[in-house]
Amino acid sequence: MAKGMRRGRRISAKSTVPSSDDPLAPYLASCAVIDVAHPAVQALAKTLRASDGAILPTAQACFEWVRDNIRHSSDYQLNPVTCSASEVLEGGTGYCYAKAHLLAALLRANAIPAGLVYQRLSMGDSGPPYCTHGLNAVWLPDVGWYRVDPRGNKPGVDAQFTPPEERLAFTMHDNEEYFFPHVYAYPLPAIVKALRRWDTWDKLYIHLPDIPGRKGR
Repeated sequence: MAKGMRRGRRISAKSTVPSSDDPLAPYLASCAVIDVAHPAVQALAKTLRASDGAILPTAQACFEWVRDNIRHSSDYQLNPVTCSASEVLEGGTGYCYAKAHLLAALLRANAIPAGLVYQRLSMGDSGPPYCTHGLNAVWLPDVGWYRVDPRGNKPGVDAQFTPPEERLAFTMHDNEEYFFPHVYAYPLPAIVKALRRWDTWDKLYIHLPDIPGRKGR
């Protein structure tokens, strides 16, 4: 994107779900897009892990690494268009959706439940056209689902990790902008389809998906 949630279970790729009755288990799973088991993902996740394994500093380190080290595709006008976590690492760039896939993978590789969140936003200050923006939610002790946006900061965008307060990238300005009311364990199929269809940042930019959804909180 250039500009109390319930859990969703929309699966866009074959997944490997931990054998557990824990309702958070899907948010620790690996799939073709959130490819937790990829060696490059595992190696980076290990370097970002707090020395004592504490959740909060590990989650913050993962968030800040993706936010600051992976360049947003349209901000920097970079190719290729990436999708899976390992592709984002290899390419060093990604749209908001792809950066969210990487952050989810790094958190899950550190045994921290993480999901995907979607937000409908105007591509201008307000009004049409609209598109879907991708970000993350991480499950934190004593907080629950906490939303973070790793899309990358720039003038006018200052996303931070400050639980329990959320400091996200974008403020919503009209009634047609809203959060989807779920934390998704797997990417929405329409998002994956768009990332796989368009091979350059500019082609995707003019075809950013606007997915029908209903308002959350």
